Amino acid sequence: MGVEVVGHAVLAEGLRKRFGDKWALDGFDLAVPAGTVCGLLGPNGAGKTTAVRILATLLRLDGGRGEVAGHDVVREAPAVRRRVALNGQQSTVDDVLTGRENLVMWGRLYHLSRRQARARADELLEQFGLTDAADKRAKQYSGGMRRRLDLASSFITRPSVLFLDEPTTGLDPRNRGEVWREVRRVVTGGTTVLLTTQYLDEADQLADQVVVLDSGRVAAQGTPERLKSTLGGDRIEVVVRDAGDLPVVRDVLGPDAEVDPDAFRVSAAVADRVAALTRVTSALASKGVEAEDIVLRRPTLDEVFLAITGHKAQVRA
Repeated sequence: MGVEVVGHAVLAEGLRKRFGDKWALDGFDLAVPAGTVCGLLGPNGAGKTTAVRILATLLRLDGGRGEVAGHDVVREAPAVRRRVALNGQQSTVDDVLTGRENLVMWGRLYHLSRRQARARADELLEQFGLTDAADKRAKQYSGGMRRRLDLASSFITRPSVLFLDEPTTGLDPRNRGEVWREVRRVVTGGTTVLLTTQYLDEADQLADQVVVLDSGRVAAQGTPERLKSTLGGDRIEVVVRDAGDLPVVRDVLGPDAEVDPDAFRVSAAVADRVAALTRVTSALASKGVEAEDIVLRRPTLDEVFLAITGHKAQVRA
């Protein structure tokens, strides 16, 4: 199927799912505009994968409703499945087969003729930068190449909506960058992406909209910049050479300043940027404090996550 979806490509209204006596989702709402990337964040056990599995029709909901590509995920599940693809945490690549053979196999599983499957495999190998390695066995691929091949298999039928469940877990920074590039490419082609991730920088790089899920409910949502602005704008950070200066720096930055003794660093929110930098520099000099570094920066999504959920994101190796 093509990728023509008008309005919201993914909708969830009051989704509920219980496992035993625990509600994994407890009134989950979501609206993802077509042709955008939505980053679904949350601590382990928050319900991210459960939400994806319900919206991909792999799990029955216990309450609420979901709609994907204009079709109800319960009443019209077959129609949803024809329009979506799911790329999970576990690779579907067959190490014994070559890259081309993997994609031809998936094409045949999607009921393409042998000729159509070969033609589609060639298109995807070129699109995902794997033509030169097409006839190498997948076991010879790097981690990034394997993930790109895995991602390519999701596009055999040109899905309207692509669910990516922690697609870069375990990859090194270079290979993560390769996957990010391909995600941007498919979104440019009109596909909507719902991305769950443990990497806050991944959501910051890719997502048009971020939804923070905690205890089965939406705790916050908005663009990455909007969420970061909720922490009070810019922050000033002072790194000192002598740990004994940390209390002095905290006094200068104010009662809400945060001290990281391991990094010899104190940080605080500021509203006046350059004026604050000048004031802090002058105050530290007058107190005889020698700063290793003083910087102004925007808050990070990690800090947003910490403020919303009460703890830092847990990244699985």
